[in-house]
Amino acid sequence: MQKIDNDAFYEYIKQYDSDTEYHLVGEVDYHLLCDDKPYEEMKSHREALRVVFDRLVEKNIENKENARIMFGDNLADKLHPLVYDIDKAQPTPLNPHDFFYCPNIVKADYYGNVFYDAEWKPNDENFGTTVPYRYALMEPVHGRRNKPEDFKKVNEALFPNGTDALDIYEWTTDWSEFFDDGHEWYGACCRSVYNKSMNRYVVMLVSATDWSDFFDDGHEWYGACCRSVYNKSMNRYVVMLVSATD
Repeated sequence: MQKIDNDAFYEYIKQYDSDTEYHLVGEVDYHLLCDDKPYEEMKSHREALRVVFDRLVEKNIENKENARIMFGDNLADKLHPLVYDIDKAQPTPLNPHDFFYCPNIVKADYYGNVFYDAEWKPNDENFGTTVPYRYALMEPVHGRRNKPEDFKKVNEALFPNGTDALDIYEWTTDWSEFFDDGHEWYGACCRSVYNKSMNRYVVMLVSATDWSDFFDDGHEWYGACCRSVYNKSMNRYVVMLVSATD
């Protein structure tokens, strides 16, 4: 099995995030794969995850060495290696109808918060758990929020032959520290899809939190803070950041 590095789907979603290193829509990181071997159901899905995480480990090592060159050993040595144990991952089959369910917008408040007619709510009870696919795509922590029509269009581009010929699995996320950020707040998820009509796999990863390691230096010694100011008379925002060490 191998990753697909160039695909029309990747070109399509650049309108949502132009990052050339990752293929993101909202908080969903997409990985396309193909395999010359016959489909072996669960074994093939697990192998797809292994291929994706092997690539993530390679990228993690590369990023650490780049940090060593650019910023020195002190910072590079603080970067933890990415590890995983794919054998611990436990799957649950998903119904395509439920997986691609897209709710309607009920209302949007003054601050831009959007409310949907869906049972799952982004509340304290659900923070750090598995987030629905549609929520991860439409309601990212930062950046562009997407609409229900975006959710539908992205999936039409990803599965141009429809969703009837899909095998979908949701996996537990306790087998790699990749998902630690999501467990902290926003949520984490790992899903694999086999498209029989195209004979290809899609791995979707989500792991996001609401904050940044930008403040780690300040936490170490001097202090850190983040403040935002809205100036009504000028209709302007000011964000002030502090993070320093000795």
